[in-house]
Amino acid sequence: MSKIEQIISEIEEYLDGCKPQAFSGSKKIIVEKDVIDEMLVELRMSTPEEIKRYQKIIASKDAILGDAQKQADEMIADATRQAQQMVDESEVVQAATRQAQDMVDEANDKAQVIVDNAVREANSIREGAMMYTDSALKNLQAIISHSMDDSKSRFDAYMDQMQSSLDVVLANRRELSAADSDIEVPAEEDDSDFKIDLPLDD
Repeated sequence: MSKIEQIISEIEEYLDGCKPQAFSGSKKIIVEKDVIDEMLVELRMSTPEEIKRYQKIIASKDAILGDAQKQADEMIADATRQAQQMVDESEVVQAATRQAQDMVDEANDKAQVIVDNAVREANSIREGAMMYTDSALKNLQAIISHSMDDSKSRFDAYMDQMQSSLDVVLANRRELSAADSDIEVPAEEDDSDFKIDLPLDD
């Protein structure tokens, strides 16, 4: 069982153990806000370390591009310095100038390749991290939805049992009323008025 599933199980156990609200006439229960808040904080802090790691990688995209651009700038600057030195020292200035320009062009091409590769790598990492994060959140959504459905089913079954018990009590009282004219079952206590049909979302 994962840490997230364990916390959700603890929340369910806590909610099952909470007392119903007195005289509310609904399916409300009384919970301690501090307890629920503490459990929710722990749930938020239990995000898988893999998600955090990929979030850091996404955040470092600019750093990756910055490092690539820095390398490119250094290569261009170094090529320019070498070219200028060759122009200054060469007796054939025109040939030295052409050679220097070729070096600068080559450095520019290599620098562009570095930047392009860095952009592709950063985008690929970001896409993979987004897909992983979405998959993890999808699994968490399924766990929470399943827990909610399970809790609702248990609560509905409990209310059905209560309704059945109420029906038996009212039927017994009607039998007593039929046998003894001194015993009357008030109209407002008819089983049609005791039906419990309140929305869970209240």
